Amino acid sequence: METKVKTPVKTNKHAQTIRLTTAQALLKFLDSQYIEFDGEEKKFVKGVFGIFGHGNVTGMGEALERQSGGLVYLQGKNEQGMVHTATAYAKQKNRLEIYACTSSIGPGALNMVTAAATATVNRIPVLLLPGDIFASRQPDPVLQQVEDPSDYTISSNDAFKPVSKYWDRISRPEQLMTAALNAMRVLTDPVDTGAVTLSLPQDVQAEAYDYPEEFFEKRVHHIERKVPSESAIQRAASLIARKKKPIIIAGGGVHYSFATKELAAFAETFNIPVGETQAGKSSLSWKHKMNMGSIGATGSQASNILAREADLVIGIGTRLSDFSTSSKTAFSNPDVEFLNINVSTFDAMKLNSQMLVADAKLALEMLSKKLKELGYQSSHEAKSLQWLKDKWNQEVDRLYSDKHENGLSQTQVLGEINQFIDEKDIIVCAAGSMPGDLHRLWRSTNPKTYHLEYGFSCMGYEVAGALGIKLAEEEQEVYALVGDGSYLMLHSELVTSLQEKKKINILLLDNHGYQCIHNLQVGQGSDGFGNEFRYRSGEDNRLSGDYMPIDFAANARSLGAKAYTVHTIDELKAALESAKKETVSTLIDIKVLPGTSTSGYESWWRLGVAEVSNDEKVQNAYKQMEDKASEARKY
Repeated sequence: METKVKTPVKTNKHAQTIRLTTAQALLKFLDSQYIEFDGEEKKFVKGVFGIFGHGNVTGMGEALERQSGGLVYLQGKNEQGMVHTATAYAKQKNRLEIYACTSSIGPGALNMVTAAATATVNRIPVLLLPGDIFASRQPDPVLQQVEDPSDYTISSNDAFKPVSKYWDRISRPEQLMTAALNAMRVLTDPVDTGAVTLSLPQDVQAEAYDYPEEFFEKRVHHIERKVPSESAIQRAASLIARKKKPIIIAGGGVHYSFATKELAAFAETFNIPVGETQAGKSSLSWKHKMNMGSIGATGSQASNILAREADLVIGIGTRLSDFSTSSKTAFSNPDVEFLNINVSTFDAMKLNSQMLVADAKLALEMLSKKLKELGYQSSHEAKSLQWLKDKWNQEVDRLYSDKHENGLSQTQVLGEINQFIDEKDIIVCAAGSMPGDLHRLWRSTNPKTYHLEYGFSCMGYEVAGALGIKLAEEEQEVYALVGDGSYLMLHSELVTSLQEKKKINILLLDNHGYQCIHNLQVGQGSDGFGNEFRYRSGEDNRLSGDYMPIDFAANARSLGAKAYTVHTIDELKAALESAKKETVSTLIDIKVLPGTSTSGYESWWRLGVAEVSNDEKVQNAYKQMEDKASEARKY
């Protein structure tokens, strides 16, 4: 009897489909995205932050409620705040894990625009899923719809375009597939990452489509270290070899490349001092002999003196903002040249630099090998560098001990906090006068314990950011250092921290207003106007009356946090000890004296001062500004 062999039937994977709504398909896709870097593979999308309203509650809301995957849902309390939390999480995770954020249409969506810009400016990946108006247009104009009579395709979500690295509107369910893949392309790109916005019309979210099953298969996105060419390394080494007094500017790219050890070895081996940007701070321990502290407008005296004398500036993973370059006046040696190590050509070319477009870690390793072959050593004298470092440490000690009879100084408070917290604890800040003080004075020992959002310096980032960091580093204490102005602007995610039982510590320095800008204003000829939290005065009808007494501790207690009020150093010590023992989020309301922050050291920052004024002080400030601006580099 003849045996018949059945020929295997080849199945077409494209023919295998699953019927899902657009929202359901998007979540299923996100749940299957992975990232691989240096051989380590991990899930890329941790979960979704959301605030529901019409425009996403019956689409994304239904999909999140019924999903069978591993995406966790966290309830935001303010759309901007939840995006800040997602941004801080991704930043702390070195851009290797993210959260998505979903909102309703109209104001709910627009609340995320500021936070989208914050992520994009800082090159941090965050996925935004704002609800949008009906693609069908049948019920138009719907509640919260912005109508443009000249272009009916425009909605409020078009406001995301200038602050997103990728923007798309999913007008048909099948468009999701190309849009989602493009979103992942940008989110996982070290060069082009930032906010990615996929606008989701509320009707399309709920529409079904037969999606191919392969769209939902596990997809691994590989982050490759950009290898520098031999010729680029040779050019860079040749440039360094003919320079005697180089300085390194360490930026955030050092952290993202996991190059902190390579930076330390490079600086030690070739005797090159290091100044840190806000994003690069903690890349070296403050104790490291080559770490001269912060650089630029909020820099240390040691770094800024070395920057002024430098004949070569080596930027590593920095975008060279005006704060880092003192508005392009920090480098006054007539023979100074620039070498910029960066994965982005856009950043690498700044200040007319010689570009070394490469991963920071690989570039430092390859440069080290080449410079060793050349027998290079800088001409910096060890004694001179140590003297500058010691002198700066003495200045920090002085400011940390700055006592006033009538209250607490800001620098004394920061010194006490710095001494109290553990070396592995993490601080976060973003706006006001504290970023400058922290950049100059804060002593970080371990990498990634200093988390400053200073690309956008977005007020309101601090409390939300602290939650994001806590989600990323659950075993470490997280301290949000925030001024009263920033706290009042946005502190809603304190409630989310309590809801999720993720303890954060808010150290609120209450100095009665926007004192950073008040000081800036007064320094340019103003008598002080509109920046302090004062009652309106009947005499001049201005905000020049008594300071407003605000009980921030009572506010935090009303939300469920533990809270303390501090007027003295002893009270601060006791509050810090008590807060550390708590298991729920805490707030310490620290009353500090206005005007007790630090000022510039061998640095300058350019402002637009009024060219015409009836006040002589403003006229003088304008002349000084113009004179200093004439010394700045032009490109």
